[in-house]
Amino acid sequence: MTKLSVNINKLATIRNSRGGNNPDVVAYAQKIESYGAHGITIHPRPDQRHIRFDDVYALKKVVNTEYNIEGYPSEDFIKMVLEVCPTQVTLVPDPPEVLTSNNGWDTKVHQSFLKEVIARFKSAGIRSSIFLNPDPDMIASALTTGTDRIELYTEAYASAYHLNKEKAIAPYIQTAIAANAAGLGINAGHDLDLNNLRYFAQNIPGLLEVSIGHALICDALEFGMANTVKMYLNQLAES
Repeated sequence: MTKLSVNINKLATIRNSRGGNNPDVVAYAQKIESYGAHGITIHPRPDQRHIRFDDVYALKKVVNTEYNIEGYPSEDFIKMVLEVCPTQVTLVPDPPEVLTSNNGWDTKVHQSFLKEVIARFKSAGIRSSIFLNPDPDMIASALTTGTDRIELYTEAYASAYHLNKEKAIAPYIQTAIAANAAGLGINAGHDLDLNNLRYFAQNIPGLLEVSIGHALICDALEFGMANTVKMYLNQLAES
């Protein structure tokens, strides 16, 4: 079964909007794990507009499933990840000013940079993943970086799913086939939800993990967090 990692950034956004510690993102991470999620994902940004740096360290003390930290590999980010030593680090090419992740790495252009960064994480025993657009031509150069996995950036799939789901998923299948052949693990994330998740998981060979935040937190407003986590897990179990 594909693992579900819940991105809790939006919980931190709600907390930060009023100050204080409500909701308590550390306590919520523990609850989400108890509801059956296989992991917790965070994406700290330089302006700390949602996840704060102290959250990163506090979560390390309580997360008992897989702990995944996403972010742009600046020196500050690298230092923090090496200190925390999560299960996985996911590298995204986000400049500081973007609202949310909006593109994958060009692994040909940034091959040397990624190789150097990933070597530092591997020396600390941290599994690495790089955010990637659905493009099979990027797989060979991704492999040379030394990464363990890729994370397929799924916004394009989610946007086109209701128009033509077969066409929307086609480049993802092709990229997954190439990744499998190269021996790279496959993660995925961005705008996956209860409508499009099952079809995606059913059709992507070797899909190991999905990271879902915004849609899951929105659904939790209607269904409750415990029920929502179970609903997403059911989508994966039925794929």
